[in-house]
Amino acid sequence: MVFWLDRWTSLPAVQHLYYFPIVLSAIALGMTGGLGAAATAILLYHFANPRFLTLRYAEADLLQMAVFLAVGIVAARLAEDTRRVRRLAMTDDLTGLHNLRSFELELNRVVREALVRRQPVALMVLDVDRLKGLNDEHGHLAGAEAVRTVGRLVAECMPPAAIACRYGGDEFVIALPNYSASTASILADTLRGAVHADAPELAGQPFPQGTLSISIGLVIREFNDRLIDMSSHSTDELGEELFRAADEALYIAKRAGRNRVHASGGASRQTRATQFSTS
Repeated sequence: MVFWLDRWTSLPAVQHLYYFPIVLSAIALGMTGGLGAAATAILLYHFANPRFLTLRYAEADLLQMAVFLAVGIVAARLAEDTRRVRRLAMTDDLTGLHNLRSFELELNRVVREALVRRQPVALMVLDVDRLKGLNDEHGHLAGAEAVRTVGRLVAECMPPAAIACRYGGDEFVIALPNYSASTASILADTLRGAVHADAPELAGQPFPQGTLSISIGLVIREFNDRLIDMSSHSTDELGEELFRAADEALYIAKRAGRNRVHASGGASRQTRATQFSTS
């Protein structure tokens, strides 16, 4: 459209409209899109003004084409910087997992979709066993690297659909959309086993297998068993209910001896506990 307007009018004001598709392409497709759109604009700029095909350029024409390229590059850089800042704002700096703000948004989305599709949601809450003793004996750097190690194993063991977050010092929460009780419990025990089997290097010092362990509270909420009255339950409230139930299950796992998974079948007031794994 800009090409036809340019060809019809040959006005500099109309030629500035080429900037819009350049900027949009740079935002959507990055540097490749910005440079590709700028090159396309330069080509159309020539065909709209046939005298340029003979390479008869005025200074303003060369400047116009240079600005097309500059706009594509700058818009792509700004768009990438904006995406990077957004990722940093939504990511935990120690583990690279979601931070609490990002997780809350994702959990709301998961609960909303589960309500619409009548699907279950599993939620794990876990923390590192006896981290204070590790801090006291080997220093806080070793403790921080222990948390980072657990975060790495969470990222490795969880499926792509999982939403994992570090929401406190050594505390993690993981949402699993559309996971049954049996599948979620197997996944939780796989993660527990992977942490216990890891031989970490903490503060530059190697440690044997079994140095680290985690306790996991697991809750599975079936959203397909009954209709939820959304006039009295928001997705925030349903997410908080899931978290409280999983957090209570975590404390049961802790009291039972740590390095284990304790599963609950629903909200805290309707808990059906089953121990899936012990140390």
